[in-house]
Amino acid sequence: MRTFIGCLVGLTLWTSCTSTESSDLLVSDQTVRVVATTGIIADLVREVGGPDVVVESLMGPGVDPHLYKASARDVSRMAEADLVVYNGLHLEGKMGDVFEAMEEQGKATIAVAEVSIPDSLLISSELFQGNYDPHVWLDATLWAQVAHALANALGALAPGRAELFSLRGAAYALELIEVDAYVRAKSAEIPEERRVLVTSHDAFGYFGHAYGFEVRGLQGISTASEAGTADVQDLAMLVAERRIPAMFIESSVSPRGIEAVREAVKARGFEVRIGGTLYGDALGGDSTSAATYLEMVRHNIDTIFKALSDDERS
Repeated sequence: MRTFIGCLVGLTLWTSCTSTESSDLLVSDQTVRVVATTGIIADLVREVGGPDVVVESLMGPGVDPHLYKASARDVSRMAEADLVVYNGLHLEGKMGDVFEAMEEQGKATIAVAEVSIPDSLLISSELFQGNYDPHVWLDATLWAQVAHALANALGALAPGRAELFSLRGAAYALELIEVDAYVRAKSAEIPEERRVLVTSHDAFGYFGHAYGFEVRGLQGISTASEAGTADVQDLAMLVAERRIPAMFIESSVSPRGIEAVREAVKARGFEVRIGGTLYGDALGGDSTSAATYLEMVRHNIDTIFKALSDDERS
């Protein structure tokens, strides 16, 4: 499989290079062509790159990056780009061979979270094959560090616009610090004993660490591992015993697991409501309140605040 992927990437890159007069945008006035894996990363590229980039995302709203497999068309899109931006830290676990083959063929790539966040700030997890938790964007201050790293990568690719990328990266980082302050203020208004975040999978570890929540996910850090009956019963026992008022589904994960937990909690004599949908691994569509990263962050904390602060029971 690895050999096949390498050959496919090599052929696609060769075709891309020979089918255009020049693929070197550094000597032209063209915009930087970027392919990003997730919508969250694509949004970051737009903010930092501004009008000097054209970016497309491989994964649309509601797509689970843990399970996503690159198609032949995806490989072509990456081969035609000037830069491929992905999260790294095994978020896009089924695309690792593709990225490796791209790098071996000389394609400019960057695993933005992996290269910008020091190990001391990463959360390790024995349940995720001994690797680090990849969901760093759920702490806005960490995502600000990623913004700076992306600005540097774009500047290295197009030195004539490096200062512009740096300025945009710094300006966007300030917006991220502002939204971080908003999340901290809203979190502090939730009684401490109610700051227990129960979600479809364990994506909110960085959120919990940054904003003072205990986080419990039905599935592990990667949705590639499915929850079993014992997982459902264990989580139901915790919710019932601690009388947690609400649980949350995620936009990119089937709600069946959380619904099963809710039924198991009900069987224990306690009613827990579904507090709403959170956006963990993917942005929402254009018509949602989570179409951009900043909107997503605000949507999540507003949804959490309303559900965990409300005394009513469903």
